[in-house]
Amino acid sequence: MCGIVGYIGTQAATKILISGLERLEYRGYDSAGVATVEEGQINCVKAKGKLFNLRDKLEHAVSNAQLGIGHTRWATHGKPEEHNAHPHLNAAKTLAVVQNGIIENYLELKAELITQGCEFCSETDTEVIPHLISQYLPNRSLLEAVQEAIARLEGTFAIAVVSADNPYELIVARQQAPLILGFGQGEFFCASDITAILPYTRTILNLNNGEIARLTPLGVEMYTFAGKRVARFPRTLDWNPVQVEKQGFRHYMLKEIYEQPAVVRTGLDTYINPNWHAEENPDYSPVNLGLSPSLIDNLDHVQILACGTSWHAALIGKYLLEQIAAIPTTVDYASEFRYSPKPIIPNTLTIGVTQSGETADTIAALESERARRASLEPKCQAKLLAITNRAESSIAQICDRIIDTHAGIEIGVAATKTFTAQVMGFYFLALDLAYRRQTISNSRIAEIIDGLRHLPSQIETILDTQAEAIEELAHNFTQSTEDFIFIGRGINFPVALEGALKLKEISYIHAEAYPAGEMKHGPIALLDNKVPVVAVAMPGSVYDKVISNAQEAKARDARLIGVTSAVNAGDAGHTFDDILTVPEVDELISPVLAVVPLQILSYHIAAIKGLDVDQPRNLAKSVTVE
Repeated sequence: MCGIVGYIGTQAATKILISGLERLEYRGYDSAGVATVEEGQINCVKAKGKLFNLRDKLEHAVSNAQLGIGHTRWATHGKPEEHNAHPHLNAAKTLAVVQNGIIENYLELKAELITQGCEFCSETDTEVIPHLISQYLPNRSLLEAVQEAIARLEGTFAIAVVSADNPYELIVARQQAPLILGFGQGEFFCASDITAILPYTRTILNLNNGEIARLTPLGVEMYTFAGKRVARFPRTLDWNPVQVEKQGFRHYMLKEIYEQPAVVRTGLDTYINPNWHAEENPDYSPVNLGLSPSLIDNLDHVQILACGTSWHAALIGKYLLEQIAAIPTTVDYASEFRYSPKPIIPNTLTIGVTQSGETADTIAALESERARRASLEPKCQAKLLAITNRAESSIAQICDRIIDTHAGIEIGVAATKTFTAQVMGFYFLALDLAYRRQTISNSRIAEIIDGLRHLPSQIETILDTQAEAIEELAHNFTQSTEDFIFIGRGINFPVALEGALKLKEISYIHAEAYPAGEMKHGPIALLDNKVPVVAVAMPGSVYDKVISNAQEAKARDARLIGVTSAVNAGDAGHTFDDILTVPEVDELISPVLAVVPLQILSYHIAAIKGLDVDQPRNLAKSVTVE
């Protein structure tokens, strides 16, 4: 992995490839390269490190090539060195391939190819592909040779192939890893993410698993891996390039933090029925998610599968589904679920949560759940729901229904607005189920909805009144601070987890989160005057307990930072050294507010340290391999 761009048409390919790769930088990468076809030759240029290194190499090269492929690599097999960067070539240097994913049987194929005289220049799994294709080329077309080669590949992959001997075609194929086709006037594109090609076209088509396509200046032909012709129509997106610009903000992450009020408003406008009133007790739900009764009626259990930030949103979802809708709920790491699946419970709704809709672990976990239930009685059949920010993504193809979070394009690798949007998705789902199951009163549902409606203006209040003070506070932790502890309880323990994750993702400061009551069961041994403690102490059922746990940390000389409501700030001042205040809010919906100061604090610590906030080291925006 991580980013693929391909072009065939009438324009200069190199310029389009570099522009596309720049728009994929947010996904994370350690090297980059392009290969273009011109005058019967392949010109391949690669560079280690950031894209400016590749641009420098290309700066004085004059190329009129109108066909090419590009790639940003996030190392899986082989160190991040130039010789491991994509594209990879065959021995004759007449064929170039870029790939996302992992070829699981590459060692077996490599050994076979070596016995046939192939010499390898890298440690990657990808390099077997051009050599393998070349074995089939003498007696077949490029499309047929690629079909023969991919039939022998095991694992997940998205590939793009160009050949010096076939200067008017670009071959692409997909198995699990995402790949998108873009349609223009006499020109066509491929990319692993829509953002790469938005400046050139908004007419796109997603390749499905097991599909291969041939792109020429005359059009696009699509086939199954078995060679059967596929007919589907592209669609036009309502996105535009302005959505991915910084719009005056120093970093995308900061811009996306400030977009959260609008994201919450969009969710409310999309899913809350404006004409629903508790006292009228109408026959329709206060929430319009478009979920069929067969999917969500008579549920006995919900299981949620997610990774990273989405896993933290899922933990809040678990709390809401259990406390509002009274449905027993479990949350599992998607990366672990398929290898240790839970006992099958009838009438279970399985929810996959992923920002990109392409997270390999989450998709694999959902597919394994559907497969293992497929042969059972109907009451055990899989019911799959996704909460995602990409309605056109792979997860939408395998689930019965999605809840589109409508967060817009998120460029920063460290998720902010998409976390909030996912949490809002769980509020909508929990309220819908609560109404259908009559687990809480209509008046309580109305109270929660009213509280949710106030969230956009309350987030704006935090951004307007707290951002400057949080930036000033951040200066205290940019030099000698090596560890942070975050604590919370109840519905806000996941917020502590998310705060710790944000800090370590972008500032590279070691941070851990614990349920506040667990500190005295071991982690309290870590505390001294060099370890700041952040306590999420929102008013409600566990407020006094969190304050008590914070005081235990204070007694060990830790610097205490409290996230609490403005109403409680006076009393909390006796406990905390620093207070990050948020507006007064019902405990049930407090996570949406409590997380914002933690996002801002993490951002400013990293920015003051001069780190690459939007593209932290070793991380990728969409993890499309296991």
